[in-house]
Amino acid sequence: MKLTLIFGLASCVAATVFACAKQSAPEPPQPSAAQPSADSIAAVEKARAESAAAEAAAVALKTRQDSAMEAARAEEVERAANQRTNDSAAALSRVDSIRTLLVAPIEFEVAKFKITPDEAALLDQKAAVLMSHPNAKVRISGHTDERGSDKMNMALGKRRAQAAKEYLVSRGVDSTRIETVSYGKERPLEAGHDEGAWAKNRRDEFEILIGESLNQR
Repeated sequence: MKLTLIFGLASCVAATVFACAKQSAPEPPQPSAAQPSADSIAAVEKARAESAAAEAAAVALKTRQDSAMEAARAEEVERAANQRTNDSAAALSRVDSIRTLLVAPIEFEVAKFKITPDEAALLDQKAAVLMSHPNAKVRISGHTDERGSDKMNMALGKRRAQAAKEYLVSRGVDSTRIETVSYGKERPLEAGHDEGAWAKNRRDEFEILIGESLNQR
């Protein structure tokens, strides 16, 4: 029994000593966070600077591209406006040329109403204009020089106007688009009393009645 008691006391002492030793043992050191080096900090700053520079370059490039596109659009708008102006001027020029051709008079020989070859060439051009402007209508007025009676000249003027109309109709122009009238010697183009004036007065005149603004100035 004494041995048992002694053994138990020894066990208690050993447990106490072990516990004290465990409590007094120092805690193992905890690893501390690594501090960034100067090279790492410099690399980060360099990367940030390069990123900022790249972003600034991209913004500058976008600005230049936008400016170039805006300039191109402005140039295109100006070019289109100039083209419209040129087209309008060209159209007006064509209309003026057509009008000038259509109203050009034709002349006749003394006391005649036959269409001469030269006047036939001009009438051919008039017919082409009228065919290309199907809404156009004209009036042909026949005139004479001052010689002869009023009655004779009125009849001659009528024949001259009718001759021009018949020629145009023979070239395909609808007869309903052409009116005729005679003024005889009542409306001389030249006031002289010589062959030069008389030649100018032996004529047919053409007036545009309707025709896609051809009769508008």
